[in-house]
Amino acid sequence: MHLDAGLGPGGDGSGCGEVDVVGVRDDCQYSLDFAVGTGIGCWNAHVIDLTCLTLHSGGVEFGGECEPLEVGLDAARLRTAIEQVQTRRGAAQLCVIRDGRVVVDRWFGCEPDALFWLFSASRPYVAILVHQLVESGVLHLDDEVAAYWPAFAGEGKDGVTVRDVLRNQTSAVGAPRADARVMTDWAKSLRRIEEAPLRYPLSSLAFGFILAELVQRITRHPIQVVLQEAALRPLGVTDTHLGLPPELWGRQVPVKGSRLVNRRSTREAVVPGEGVSATARDLAALYQMLLNNGIGTAGRVLRPESVAAAVTPTSDPAFGQLRSPRVFGHNGSNCCVGWADPERQLAYAYLTDRLGRGPAEQAHHAAVADRILAAAG
Repeated sequence: MHLDAGLGPGGDGSGCGEVDVVGVRDDCQYSLDFAVGTGIGCWNAHVIDLTCLTLHSGGVEFGGECEPLEVGLDAARLRTAIEQVQTRRGAAQLCVIRDGRVVVDRWFGCEPDALFWLFSASRPYVAILVHQLVESGVLHLDDEVAAYWPAFAGEGKDGVTVRDVLRNQTSAVGAPRADARVMTDWAKSLRRIEEAPLRYPLSSLAFGFILAELVQRITRHPIQVVLQEAALRPLGVTDTHLGLPPELWGRQVPVKGSRLVNRRSTREAVVPGEGVSATARDLAALYQMLLNNGIGTAGRVLRPESVAAAVTPTSDPAFGQLRSPRVFGHNGSNCCVGWADPERQLAYAYLTDRLGRGPAEQAHHAAVADRILAAAG
């Protein structure tokens, strides 16, 4: 296996070897980190209740909402959260799972299977793959990125480790506007990263391309193939796509305030740190899997010790003022948000079509989250 081979994300696998995806095992299919932290311990797992969900072709088909009182939620307060979303107008999906049971599954101005561009809420997906490789022993968090990708070492980046990238604590690369202009071109994006000096904060785009390139160099498979087989299949979801398939173009939701993101060439490109298209149901299922200590609806995605070591509490205001200290998740530009609250056993996904450029958008997300959290007590 040649770790220094440059690999692109071609959908046909061109340029990639014939080696099987590294580390797939019957008992466990890897591990995760979306911002490697000190670990916050394990919590009680709640396997998704199949009275509210039904397995469907290896994925998940949502079969309605449970009564709020059945999972200890205040129905009146829950209604205020739904009304907050409904009165805002525009396309949106809201999905909330409590104790493994779907209690909110609503869509507004779109279909339930409409696909939203997740922005940086996409980041956990590629991070999952990196930690699966760590768990399988072919990658270590303190390895230097340049050990697998020699050209990355240029401009003083030779000491940047995989852990640095996952923590987003390196100032390795990434001028966000410049990155966005070339994000649909894999080769140009990698070249920008290789040539960038240590002077910019790490952008979500750079984060995604660095980790995805590592995954491709080690597995010798396109990143979207590895994601599908190693993560999405055991997770049990069918409406999550890294690079929108052309035949699903009619299901994409245009974003208000971003002509670039609305281009077909952008939506169909493989953009690891920003470009996952998904439904709220699928994103909520991802966070429920983390609450389940790595168990998806169709198999194990991560080992419990990997989840415990990986997730890091997040203080993003968009997650609400009532969030517990152990909440973790990702905010995608105040447009699409996903998080989990281990103390309340809540998995939450709220996807919108409005790019959040100001405090009003963040305040709206916080208000919806706080109403859900208040309903949980």
